[in-house]
Amino acid sequence: MRAWRGDTEVVLGPPKQRAVLALLADRAGDVVSIEHIIDAVWGSDVPQTAANGVHTYVAGLRRVLDPGRSRRGSSSTLVSAAGGYSLRVSPDVVDLTRFTQCHAQARRAGAEGDLKGALKLYQECLSLWRGEAYGGIPGPHAAMERTRLQDLRMTVVEEWASDMLRAGRQGEVVADLSAAVAEEPLREKLRWLLMLALYRCDRQAHALAVYTETQRLLRRELGIEPGAELANLHQDILAGREVAACRDESRAPVAALLGSASPDRPRPAQLPPVARGFVGRGTELSELEKLLSEDVSRSGAATTVAVVDGLAGVGKTELALQLAHRLTDRFPDGQLFVDLGGTGLRGKRLTASEALGQLLSSLGVDAAWMPGDLAERVSLYRSLLHGRRTLVVLDDALSAEQVRSLIPGGPSVVLVTSRHRLTGLAIRDGAHLIKLGPLSERESAELLTYLGGDRLRHERAVTMRLARICEGLPLALRSAVEGLIAAHDVPPTAAVRRYADRRRLLDHLTVEGDAAANVRTVFEASYRALPDEAAHMFRYLGLSPTGPITVQQAALLADTNPATTRRLLDVLADRHLLERTSRGCYRFHGLIGIYAAECAEYEPKGHRDLARVRLRGWEDGFVSCRVEAQKQNKTPQVTIA
Repeated sequence: MRAWRGDTEVVLGPPKQRAVLALLADRAGDVVSIEHIIDAVWGSDVPQTAANGVHTYVAGLRRVLDPGRSRRGSSSTLVSAAGGYSLRVSPDVVDLTRFTQCHAQARRAGAEGDLKGALKLYQECLSLWRGEAYGGIPGPHAAMERTRLQDLRMTVVEEWASDMLRAGRQGEVVADLSAAVAEEPLREKLRWLLMLALYRCDRQAHALAVYTETQRLLRRELGIEPGAELANLHQDILAGREVAACRDESRAPVAALLGSASPDRPRPAQLPPVARGFVGRGTELSELEKLLSEDVSRSGAATTVAVVDGLAGVGKTELALQLAHRLTDRFPDGQLFVDLGGTGLRGKRLTASEALGQLLSSLGVDAAWMPGDLAERVSLYRSLLHGRRTLVVLDDALSAEQVRSLIPGGPSVVLVTSRHRLTGLAIRDGAHLIKLGPLSERESAELLTYLGGDRLRHERAVTMRLARICEGLPLALRSAVEGLIAAHDVPPTAAVRRYADRRRLLDHLTVEGDAAANVRTVFEASYRALPDEAAHMFRYLGLSPTGPITVQQAALLADTNPATTRRLLDVLADRHLLERTSRGCYRFHGLIGIYAAECAEYEPKGHRDLARVRLRGWEDGFVSCRVEAQKQNKTPQVTIA
């Protein structure tokens, strides 16, 4: 991480100060909140002084970036705004931005058949590298970017080498490809290109030696054989056959699609219809619309990304679709929709490459010319959407990595729904995270009355009771009201009683043959996706499913140490199977608590009994300590071993 003021390099200070600048430079022009800076620099190991540390580092950066500024004067380069900081520099003075733009131009030139222009641009791209990206910079943001940019650099090397081979300049790439293979020995495409370059230089024996070395390495490290492309090239070399200079044959057929004025360019309109009876969510819709409007109105190449997260069945998809349908007029180049299948309820989960295949097909790329490599699909997708105002809705995302490759550049907007808190997407990609909670009691009753029609129109006591039972979860409310309508021969006051038995409540919120409409099944999908340790914690918390629970109580139930306990509770909270309370405790949403109690039964009875004994003993000791302190009019000092 280096910076210059004019021709003079400035001293950027200690590593964490440079880490702050790295994050702000990565999102030049955007406001980055203090919370995101802390997450990016410290990750999960956050000291109590982190916020003060951010202010100190910002002050240090202002001194070196604006040396002529008076001590109390405002900085024109690093400004305070809206609870965060913004680096006010043109994006094109950041070499990473220049690299990304240059790469897109090189891809475009190659697709349009300008091989000479593409090679010049690729060489300009690679000339921007002066060592490892984010070298010596601490923190999760730097670590993720370091990995991502290394992968992107190798992709550019591969594309440059492919075009050099197409131009018949194989002798000039052997040394660079050999160095790249030494850096990334498991990257098969680099080895394929190196073998072909050597073969075309009449160095058949050296090319075959690369294959032998690759085969030995893959067997030793991964227990696998080389892929089909490497094996086929090996056979071609053995047979002395002519081999095409580049297997990237997808460029020419899609070149016409890259023209911004192409009349044949598809304008997809893929948004699913919205459900009947949408109520409430005015605050969330207004907040999202305001965020999107503010971001889109800014200049620059940053794409607006908003993620709606929340517990299963809370209505994330419906909120995103309501907003998307409101905004269609703002996106004349089309609206794309992909169900990423993160929960696995509606089929298999899509990889980023599979999702890109769907998106590219929607944008007019024929299957016969679809790139096979993920990096190539990403580049083509971003090239096709370059300069276009497109709305992309990604439903049911599993992870930030699944989403990241699907974010185009420029004036497009991406709406994402997920059961997970995608913090990494906020840190690295500047996404807005919107947590969606249950409906209020009034909104729940309004939804029930609307859906129940004549059956519930004059049954306020029934609707309010059912609203409280379902605790504002739209999926449960919709399931319950359909059950009341189906029991048309039973008075509503009698029909609602079956939902009052908490032990059988999830049984009554079951829809046969439709997993996505079955409350227990949607909870189970979230539970099944948990890491083993977190699933273990979830089951033990099910032994105490009501009321708030502290870290100490959870540690006693699951028989884990406090640090591990806090980490696992945070995993459950980030996946919306648990809620953080304002007092630093945790609690279940009522219906999740019922499901957790069912899952607790998976543990052996002896283990459950011991957990209850541990918790009861701690609670009894705490009560005794409190009573004794009250007698002596003293504050109890409680030590948890």
